[in-house]
Amino acid sequence: MARSKTRRSGTSHSDSRSASDTPRKAPARMSRSTGQRPPQPQGLLLYGSHAVRAALANPKRHCHRLLLTEEAYRREGAALEKLGRNRVNPPSLERVERQELDLLLPGAVHQGIAIDVAPLAAPALQDFLDQLPPGPALLVLLDQVTDPHNVGAILRSAAVFGAAALITPERHAAPETGALAKAASGALERVPYLREVNLARCLDQLKEVGFWVLGFAGEAPQSLGSYDPPERVAICLGAEGSGLRRLTRERCDLLLSLPAAGDFRDLNVSNAAAVALYALSEKRLNQR
Repeated sequence: MARSKTRRSGTSHSDSRSASDTPRKAPARMSRSTGQRPPQPQGLLLYGSHAVRAALANPKRHCHRLLLTEEAYRREGAALEKLGRNRVNPPSLERVERQELDLLLPGAVHQGIAIDVAPLAAPALQDFLDQLPPGPALLVLLDQVTDPHNVGAILRSAAVFGAAALITPERHAAPETGALAKAASGALERVPYLREVNLARCLDQLKEVGFWVLGFAGEAPQSLGSYDPPERVAICLGAEGSGLRRLTRERCDLLLSLPAAGDFRDLNVSNAAAVALYALSEKRLNQR
């Protein structure tokens, strides 16, 4: 099949800042909390060393308060404070008891580190496409994948293998949460996470600007191993069990399966995404 490919040139995102984002001196470190529970977060509570470091290093992320246990402060407090001081608006630092973090983050493996942040503002799809540089590009779309650990792991693979964005529907998808950010291990700050109202319409928009949409289904007769991808590819994976929905399948240019040694093809969706992204990145390197 052949499709005429439309290329759009664009500029990189600028970091827009409000009038309140004026430089100020980093606040003095607060003393250890004496209450049973720290104040409830203003926004979203991210946790774990990698997620918190990545949030502090991201100039587009607004950070309010950094919460550290005594042990975590001894371990990496100096490095985290340095990251905070490099920001236009450094977050305040509060040393808390582990039990206090446990109350705020029940069941989470927080490593004694958390940060209160504002959610990231995702660009609209058309704005993202207008600013995407011409040439090779790889996108990942998820059709009703709701587990934040799977979505976080897919974001991590997307960052490793050079995907330009991860796109999901607004409904029946994993929102931005601390669990997702922890599983992404910093990739949430690197890979734009777009939430679109209508995934089928989104696929039509991608094809209009030259993307080939590849859907993955275990029963597809053609394997990714035998397929030579074009420059611009959007891969689409469905939820475990149900797979891609009918309208999503109909919008795909081609359905592919992943190479398998036998008839057992039951891969977790995050593992399937990692395999597909690795295979496509290898093929693109070999085409150069």
